Amino acid sequence: MTDNVRIWVETAHHPAFRCGGWAFVRQDGAVLSGAAGGERSVTPERAVLAGVAEALKGLPPGAWVEVYTSSRDITALPQRIAGFADGKDPPAENLDLWAQVSAALKAVRIVPTAAVAGTPVAFATAWAELARDKAKATGGFRSAIPKPNLAKAGV
Repeated sequence: MTDNVRIWVETAHHPAFRCGGWAFVRQDGAVLSGAAGGERSVTPERAVLAGVAEALKGLPPGAWVEVYTSSRDITALPQRIAGFADGKDPPAENLDLWAQVSAALKAVRIVPTAAVAGTPVAFATAWAELARDKAKATGGFRSAIPKPNLAKAGV
């Protein structure tokens, strides 16, 4: 039997301070989990790739995975990866993250979704912005979103 996994992932980047954050909420059957993190001195591309890579870690084999996001950068990833095979705009940086994301996205469906208040996408957006600001102030980190907070994710 295959599992159904739904993931809501968002990223935030501050160009002036070059800091980025990401957050995701993951529903694996009846289990709800999530994490947020960020880095200093990071490009928008690295923030997006890091967030997606973290969200897709440890997926059960054979799972049906849907990723919901309001980020155009995230929804464009499969098309960009497909272009690499044709020699279109191959990445020169973040090769480690590109490799992880390219492999993980093969078994994933990305669903563009609006960040409407009270939804998991809006929840992940708020946590990504908080993670970006925390990374700016204290440096790189990754931490789980507390269960009481996840209960308010709107899942």
